[in-house]
Amino acid sequence: MKDSLRIALAQFDFPVGAVARNAERIARMIAEARDEFDADIVLFPELAISGYPPEDLLLRPSFLAACEAALHEVAKAATGIVAVVGWPESAGSVLYNAASVLRDGRVEATYRKRELPNYAVFDERRYFEVDPDGGPCVFEVQGVPVGVVVCEDLWFPEPLADTVAAGAQLVLVPNASPFERGKHAQRDALLAERTRESGAALAYLNLVGGQDSVVFDGASVVADGDGTVHPAAAAFTDQWLLVDYDVAGRRFAPVQWMDDGDESMDALAWRAVVRGIQDYCGKNGFSKVWLGLSGGIDSALVLALAVDALGAQNVTAVRLPSRYTADLSNDLAAEQCAALGVKLETVAIEPAFTGFLQALDAMFEGRDTDVTEENLQSRSRGAILMALSNKFGGLLLTTGNKSEYAVGYATIYGDMCGGYAPLKDLYKTEVFGLAKWRNTVGGAPVIPPAVIARPPSAELRANQTDQDSLPAYDVLDGILYRYVDQEQSRDEIVAAGYAAEVVDRVLRLVRTSEWKRHQAAPGPKVSRRAFGRERRYPISNGFSG
Repeated sequence: MKDSLRIALAQFDFPVGAVARNAERIARMIAEARDEFDADIVLFPELAISGYPPEDLLLRPSFLAACEAALHEVAKAATGIVAVVGWPESAGSVLYNAASVLRDGRVEATYRKRELPNYAVFDERRYFEVDPDGGPCVFEVQGVPVGVVVCEDLWFPEPLADTVAAGAQLVLVPNASPFERGKHAQRDALLAERTRESGAALAYLNLVGGQDSVVFDGASVVADGDGTVHPAAAAFTDQWLLVDYDVAGRRFAPVQWMDDGDESMDALAWRAVVRGIQDYCGKNGFSKVWLGLSGGIDSALVLALAVDALGAQNVTAVRLPSRYTADLSNDLAAEQCAALGVKLETVAIEPAFTGFLQALDAMFEGRDTDVTEENLQSRSRGAILMALSNKFGGLLLTTGNKSEYAVGYATIYGDMCGGYAPLKDLYKTEVFGLAKWRNTVGGAPVIPPAVIARPPSAELRANQTDQDSLPAYDVLDGILYRYVDQEQSRDEIVAAGYAAEVVDRVLRLVRTSEWKRHQAAPGPKVSRRAFGRERRYPISNGFSG
């Protein structure tokens, strides 16, 4: 038995559906881990062959056949090193979430995931099954007994306990665990608990990268057999991680391990959204983005995020002034673009808005001006922005936040136009918090302080502010957080000190806006309960509790 093992952890992005490219890359990385890092073991994330989550691609026999063929091709590269690679294993009519041990050019053993998550963004029981005859997977590397469990298995004591009972002293844990605020502390506590229970050392590798509405943060970590949890690897960063494992002490020593300089809530949320923008654009063939820049906080934050994600040269902002747009709004938009080096275009919406009014004049005759005319302005902006995106290429980013999406304070086919919604899972109070945080890092402020200081306004009628139509945002977001994220009832929210009439109004708005959210662009999940995959309510719904 060797005194130590070198383990290479591949904290990288393996895109969904890119089976051939993933396999070719994994094969190259196996050779790199062996030849450049002198590793004994190389570990890849959960379902690295297929990417995660592959969703209904798993229902296509041709996809599953491609994954199996790819795994066997990858196995040929595993000589002089042991590789553990995740893939969807088809066994007749049954499908398993599997991780295979590759050695000497072949598949030596395969572990089948035992705990299949079916909550939040996860739908694993839709596709995978648990093998009733499946047991632990333990194999030797240089005389050291090594085991494997997959992601959710670690959140239950039995899979790890069974693996240790089968002889493992070091357990590898490939993961595809999406980011959400506060999850790092929860994960570290779990690792400490599991290592203390079992005495096994754990190498926890997490996927990194954006996949539609989820973002995987990496932030991989190792924990010694005595419960010591080492600092996590830098989140949202593709990198090779190398550790030496001391067999006698069941301890890890980092060899190549870049950890985080800032793990604050705001820093991680910022990087999650930036990574989401980068990968959504990159994986869908967009190198440039557009957005409407109003001089308000939401679009200002999206502009700063887009510049961090793609570079100023790949971002175009468009001012779309109306008869109600304040000079300050135009000035602040210009100020931010000048500071960031972003190209700024201006297209007045008055001709389009007037055209709509003229076209509808006969039918609207005798009726008072109301929200219809406000929405026509927003839809004029949406049509213009989509036209620019179509004509010149590039993805249109929409700028709505979670508070607006929750209560429907957004115009369908208007300011909701766009292919990606960076702020979709950030409440308005969080938007302000992120803007203030970003201005404290990296030198000069990227968001004009006056944008942060001014009262939010849609500027669709004279002297309008958001608080004309909505409760103060600290009140609104407090109610929404309890109702949406924590799933509290109306009575529980009122008991927490919120006025009953305000709660009733807000909850009614949430319910009646479901149809808008079903048509909204995807955006990166950063909370426990994001709209979309994670919170799926019926549009037609008679329950009001």
